Amino acid sequence: MTATHHVVGIGNAIVDVLAHADDAFIRSNGLVKGAMTLIDADRADVLYDRMGPAIEISGGSCGNTMAGIASLGGKAGYIGKVCDDQLGQVFRHDIRAIGVDFTTPSLEGHPPTARSLIVVTPDAQRTMNTYLGACVELGPEDVDEALIKGAQVTYLEGYLWDKDRAKQAFLKAGDHVREAGRRLSLTLSDTFCVDRHRDSFKSLIQDSIDILFSNERELMALYRTDSLDEALDAIRGECEITVVTRSEKGSIVLEGANVFEVPAEPIDTVVDTTGAGDLFAAGFLYGFTTGRHPAECARIGAIAAAEVISHMGARPDTSLADLVQARLG
Repeated sequence: MTATHHVVGIGNAIVDVLAHADDAFIRSNGLVKGAMTLIDADRADVLYDRMGPAIEISGGSCGNTMAGIASLGGKAGYIGKVCDDQLGQVFRHDIRAIGVDFTTPSLEGHPPTARSLIVVTPDAQRTMNTYLGACVELGPEDVDEALIKGAQVTYLEGYLWDKDRAKQAFLKAGDHVREAGRRLSLTLSDTFCVDRHRDSFKSLIQDSIDILFSNERELMALYRTDSLDEALDAIRGECEITVVTRSEKGSIVLEGANVFEVPAEPIDTVVDTTGAGDLFAAGFLYGFTTGRHPAECARIGAIAAAEVISHMGARPDTSLADLVQARLG
């Protein structure tokens, strides 16, 4: 079967609400700086009322990655659940407008579309408090077999592993990937996510994952170690490719016995780190699905990540395809 898409992603369809605040706001509201915390609807309402002027942007980790694929010139698809409310309509319009195929049916009435309240502090760290709402209603019936089988890579967002029906959707997608002889990719998403699902993540990685994305803290959390070297030794050979991001230190790519260390892309000012890992994954996967060397894939990821942290919001403000062409030729 000829591939119809470079990458199809399955993730939490979320609208991001971003606002600047100082560390005093973080402390006074009992937030965990730099982390993603799940909250209920009442807490979401309280925090939203306390936040200052905000930007509302369609987001979600995997959705951001698919937006990056599209900006790089790739063909992307997305599977995620929204409600048929105003935010759901905004999400659907936005992701389609940037060229991502999104046909997952909306929920009718309740629960409402998910939103992530993101506080950006002066050091560019983002603290996320997320009400999941409709997105956790994703189930195996939402997995489009033809879409999955037509994708060179299916990319799974680790956050979705929290719900049983979403797990079933992942496993169903994985079956389609194997039937079509394609590749399956996973991002670990967050250290708290790793702590909740350490053993099942390890089993999933060993049994099904071809390309794993993690930052260094997540990988060390997966193996309960304070040593990155120990974590790298533990993950070696578990999947075809492991990609570990290290913020300003760049990234490490493991491919079999090969190790590639790739520096971060220089940037004058970091404005907002929201989406850095998401866009790095977009760049790497676009490079991978267009036949690039792993180190060059990581370089494309670094270019995409540098662009997104140079402004507010987790999606590109300029053409990533043009940036890559200018820097790599």
